Amino acid sequence: MTTELPIYTKSQLALRNGQDKPQVWVAYKGIIYDVTESRLWRDGKHYEHWAGQDLTNELPDAPHTETVFEKFTAIGMLV
Repeated sequence: MTTELPIYTKSQLALRNGQDKPQVWVAYKGIIYDVTESRLWRDGKHYEHWAGQDLTNELPDAPHTETVFEKFTAIGMLV
């Protein structure tokens, strides 16, 4: 199954940080997720992590696994 998701650049992702634009997005393994509705991402900050970034390299330090992304909607691909 191939789902065609819109493609975004790192610059476009960076604007979705909960500050510059109201959307709160994060990327993981090339997929961008909308975490705007998550109370844990209020104001674009989640513990020491900031929205609008690729969190792939930061996940190994998290107390959860990548399955956490299953509860969020994939809204794009990061290039």
